[in-house]
Amino acid sequence: MSDGRRPTTMSPRADDDMPLPTPHPSRADGLIARLSTTPYRRSIVDGIVAALADRGPLERALDFGAGDGFFAAHLPQLTGIQQVTPVDVVERTSSWVKPLLYDGQTLPFTDRSFDLAYAVDVLHHCPDPIAALAEMTRCTRRFLLVKDHNHTGPVGKAVLAVLDELGNRRFGIPSPQHYQQRWAWVDWIESQGFVRCHWVHPMPCHRGPLAMTNQLQFLGLWARADV
Repeated sequence: MSDGRRPTTMSPRADDDMPLPTPHPSRADGLIARLSTTPYRRSIVDGIVAALADRGPLERALDFGAGDGFFAAHLPQLTGIQQVTPVDVVERTSSWVKPLLYDGQTLPFTDRSFDLAYAVDVLHHCPDPIAALAEMTRCTRRFLLVKDHNHTGPVGKAVLAVLDELGNRRFGIPSPQHYQQRWAWVDWIESQGFVRCHWVHPMPCHRGPLAMTNQLQFLGLWARADV
């Protein structure tokens, strides 16, 4: 894992012919023209780019639960983000960037040290998603972005559990099934002085027959009200 060094953008993978979203004007010269990705991941990239459009430059961003580092490596090419610090509790054997490891409880950063903290399909893997959100909100001085899931009962939870298992088993990622129910996380975020400024639900992450599960997907961006 990392010694705290700034993440390094890696070369694009040659087996993909999917065009990227239009880059942020300030980063156009550094656009990576090809990415190896799936339609699911591509939809999330598009969603984040739309959420951060016209938010101005974001000097520092925290990628919470960076995983293989895909978003940490590529979002600076597509948005106003200038520097991303990826953090996680483990390091993948194959990744785009090296994350900074932490103990899974307290992020090693001072209060409000980032312009943006974001988590993509991470919180439901945490032992305590609200505690994880508390750390993220502590560390951001401006924006919080979350892409994750929500269900309203046992059927939705069962569907998410199956999708989670299919998507993560090959990576050895545990699926504790701590999914948000009835927007409990959103209610908590907005009780902490954050104002919703971008919202996508249902989020069109899947195509074909799986599109019926898009109702379980969401992306939200919140801004601190006291800034």
